[in-house]
Amino acid sequence: MLNIKGLNQFYGGSHILWDVNLSVPTGSCTCLMGRNGMGKTTLLKCIMGLLPAQSGEMLYATTDLRREAAERRAHLGIGYVPQGREIFSQLTVEENLRIGLSVRRDRRKEIPERIFALFPVLKKMLRRRGGDLSGGQQQQLAIGRALVLEPQLLILDEPAEGIQPNIVHEIGDIIRQLNQDAKVTVLLVEQKLPFARRVASEFRMIDKGRIVATGAIDALTDDLVRQHLTV
Repeated sequence: MLNIKGLNQFYGGSHILWDVNLSVPTGSCTCLMGRNGMGKTTLLKCIMGLLPAQSGEMLYATTDLRREAAERRAHLGIGYVPQGREIFSQLTVEENLRIGLSVRRDRRKEIPERIFALFPVLKKMLRRRGGDLSGGQQQQLAIGRALVLEPQLLILDEPAEGIQPNIVHEIGDIIRQLNQDAKVTVLLVEQKLPFARRVASEFRMIDKGRIVATGAIDALTDDLVRQHLTV
């Protein structure tokens, strides 16, 4: 579904991503792993068009993402949940969700009931401002907002970060349900090993801006973890 070849990206004079090759097979739940500062979020932002790539190829199915404006990603069927959630704190839960409706190709006006089936708490809090929700509830809202457009590819940047353990478990269940039952292809950045091993089918490991290991999640060995994840 998503194929990246030879991607390079710079911040000023600093070379951040080095000839990155990354594949996300259709139907997979692929986890991008690496220590802090290794280029994970930068890579996601390049995919989403929020940062320019210096060179390389990014194909989403047959679409060259480097030729598309950032706002086109949602129309192409890519949902994105950024690190830190970035919900609109002054808008209500309902208003946050409705923002996703504006980019649907079918011009649907109502929030899909599936959002509330996945996140019942959001239905109870439709009139509450996003900034008044707990961290776990805000993460559910951020994921729900991305799902409103019914994406074929869902990209999540550290969805378990800073969230209480019971909500982390629920979010893991929902990612698995979306991937296995709804057939949504998932690309997520995650550093929590138990979470990654529970939800992902594939892993890609990045170190100093380079992809250094790939494989099925069962092939994520303790040696790879020590080399590229242990601080």
